[in-house]
Amino acid sequence: MFSIGVIVCKISRQNKQFFPLSGWSRIHSLRFFGACLNSPSEMPKAKSTSDLLKQLRASMTNPKYVEKPLQGYIIPSADAHNGEYLADCDQFRAFISGFNGSAGTAVVSQRDACLWTDGRYYLQATEEMDSNWTLMKEGDPNTLQKGQWLAKNLEVGGRVGVDPKLITTQQFQSLQKELDAAGRKLVPVAQNLIELLWTERPNRPVNPIRPLSVTFTGKPVKAKLAEVTAAMRSKRADWLVLTALDQIAWFLNLRGSDIEYNPVFFSYVIIKEDGTFTLFVDPRQVTEEVKQHLRSEAGDGSFTIEPYSRTEEALKERCLSLESSIWFSEASSYALTRIVPEKRLILTDTTPIELMKAVKNPTEVKGMRNAHLKDAIALCNYFAWLEKNVAAGNITEVSGAKKLHELRRLQPEFIGDSFATISSVGPHGAIIHYQPDETSDVPIRTDCLYLCDSGAQFRDGTTDVTRTVHFGTPTDYEKECYTRVLKGQLQLASRIFPTKIRGNHLDSFAREFLWDVGLDYAHGTGHGIGHYLNVHEGPMGISWRPNSQDPGLEANMFLSNEPGYYEDGKFGIRIEDIVQIVPAQPPHNFNNRGFLTFDTITLVPKSLNLINVSMLTDKEIEQLNNYHQECRQAVGPLLDEQGAVEAKAWLWKESEPISR
Repeated sequence: MFSIGVIVCKISRQNKQFFPLSGWSRIHSLRFFGACLNSPSEMPKAKSTSDLLKQLRASMTNPKYVEKPLQGYIIPSADAHNGEYLADCDQFRAFISGFNGSAGTAVVSQRDACLWTDGRYYLQATEEMDSNWTLMKEGDPNTLQKGQWLAKNLEVGGRVGVDPKLITTQQFQSLQKELDAAGRKLVPVAQNLIELLWTERPNRPVNPIRPLSVTFTGKPVKAKLAEVTAAMRSKRADWLVLTALDQIAWFLNLRGSDIEYNPVFFSYVIIKEDGTFTLFVDPRQVTEEVKQHLRSEAGDGSFTIEPYSRTEEALKERCLSLESSIWFSEASSYALTRIVPEKRLILTDTTPIELMKAVKNPTEVKGMRNAHLKDAIALCNYFAWLEKNVAAGNITEVSGAKKLHELRRLQPEFIGDSFATISSVGPHGAIIHYQPDETSDVPIRTDCLYLCDSGAQFRDGTTDVTRTVHFGTPTDYEKECYTRVLKGQLQLASRIFPTKIRGNHLDSFAREFLWDVGLDYAHGTGHGIGHYLNVHEGPMGISWRPNSQDPGLEANMFLSNEPGYYEDGKFGIRIEDIVQIVPAQPPHNFNNRGFLTFDTITLVPKSLNLINVSMLTDKEIEQLNNYHQECRQAVGPLLDEQGAVEAKAWLWKESEPISR
């Protein structure tokens, strides 16, 4: 049991992606807590895929679906927009393999079925896949990469198919080059072969689209359009194609709900250099209110609306002009970019929209800060409520998460959660992407750590905050680990750095005090965050992994600052704030480059009873005390206005100045 618990806790996530907890994780968390739960510990049954694989292999040689027989077929974890989050109808890889983790690529040949995934999901994949499948451990130097495996296991001349809508242009071209060199061929297959087998595939959502007024966005579509067309002229692009859903929502000042927790809607946009554009979307989602919004913000006659299903046909029409050049991000699907003749195709890492969206305008900045004030009110009420009631033993991970949702709903302009709340007790906190449900739910207790990672979507901003607390007496070791995480977070928050430096250069500041004693954490330190958009937003971030798409950090970008530490089978610690990048004023300015620093906009106290004060420097003590004073000044009056007496008392207790 302990060895299993150790392995469970080594599952990690990169930049905190959120996905439903698998049957594997649920069962093994139940085993750990079995003594107190008196719950069964049956192993989950893997999905039987024998018949599905037989049908898939038959379709790989069926001339009705493929031009020539395929010796291999690739099923990525993606949708046509290369989003991090998928609607249920796009879970093709999960359907064919039974593996429900967030990251992974399935490859099926006429003899074998393999699934590549990273270390977060090795054991989950083992439990969820039946004996037809072989797990390929990404990150293990002894594991062949997909191209290597295909070259080794397929005959010379073998053809490998993939749905071109589900693979990015960069991914397709890279794998194509590798297979060509090995004498094999990667081919796009228009008919998704998994879709043929998925008889009960959910329908694509067509939820209502809502305008977001300039009161919240700060910039009308017309102004954004002017910036985009200027970038197009500098790139000598006649057309720009937007495929990322959050970019489209931001550009048009529209929001939707087609993907859970993400206020986006399925669509494409094609912008012409003359300042006109076409929105491709399901007509059922477009109300007169949406049309009037676009007329008002973009200008009457500046746009047309066509069906989502006509995107490829419309792109082909635009290619009829022999002079036209068309600009895509290389993260766009190969299905779209392959339509454009190579000489007229402009491919870049990102689009101008992605960079514009990442740097918040003054209205967005104000909204983000205001959203985190409202979040602080909800969280102070939540932790005060927990502290008062946990000892009774009737509050669980699930009921706690529901209470927090109810408290957030009381705040103005609340739309919904920005991801599924990670409400985790003791060992569950070490499962970094843990999500409680009725099969894994346990009481929140006074004898172990409680990690709560949660966020909200408000019309004026998106939030994401993690606090780790202890409602009893923590051990000296728990306090040491928490303090080392805190020291790293304080150090990163106070750094001064040159403008346009990439985020990966800052990552080690957050890890230094863990590294000092041989500890670390296996996820990124910071991700971008949207403005009433996706809780994870590129292209910038803070991680040990280099990011070629990172354009460099600029003022008014917002990122998370979230180091952590996870003790196998015992506890998890993470402290997460959202920070705004602001100008710094050091005494010098090398090469007139300009320097920046972080301003923390999350305003929820850190846990005083988890801090070993003797480990903090005088500067760190001053920094923490100043932060807590800011929490009092900003949140205290708002709690008074709402009559939240107990929450204010908790805030004051948790923000008492500390000293040696």
